[in-house]
Amino acid sequence: MTLAGNRPHTPKQAGERETLTGFLDHYRATLALKCEGLTPEQLAERAVPPSSLSLLGLVRHMGEVEKGWFRAFAGEPTEWRYSTDDDPDGDFDGTVGTQECVDDAFAYWQGEVGHAREIVAGARDLDETLYRERSDTTHSLRWILVHMIEEYARHCGHADLLRERIDGVTGD
Repeated sequence: MTLAGNRPHTPKQAGERETLTGFLDHYRATLALKCEGLTPEQLAERAVPPSSLSLLGLVRHMGEVEKGWFRAFAGEPTEWRYSTDDDPDGDFDGTVGTQECVDDAFAYWQGEVGHAREIVAGARDLDETLYRERSDTTHSLRWILVHMIEEYARHCGHADLLRERIDGVTGD
């Protein structure tokens, strides 16, 4: 069986912002699709020991990544929800196969996605920047959007392999 899903199509002829956000939304929807129809236990199933990689962990991780880039860009606080100094991989390590954990992860991720969309829509242009003091780097909104597309594309590949291992279903 192949997952086809009802994902937004990527724009074929559009301006730069619409193209970048269109691809990003496509990959966001792809991650949701990879998780569709699975039980909480299946979503929390680990890839292979000792890895803590799971579909649920990917959802939690992408919530953290959305928050870390877009809220920082907007000058908002970016305290991590799942990761700590003691457990920097808490987004993956802390997953359990309960409906409560699943509901929390998806609500958090979707909330951060919605907020990120608002931040991007409110930006004057793609040349606005975020300065990161800890790494002494400056990133344009354009770079952040491209980086997020890359991040989702990579993790959607992981998600496809995880899903195939769980129930044999693959992506298109």
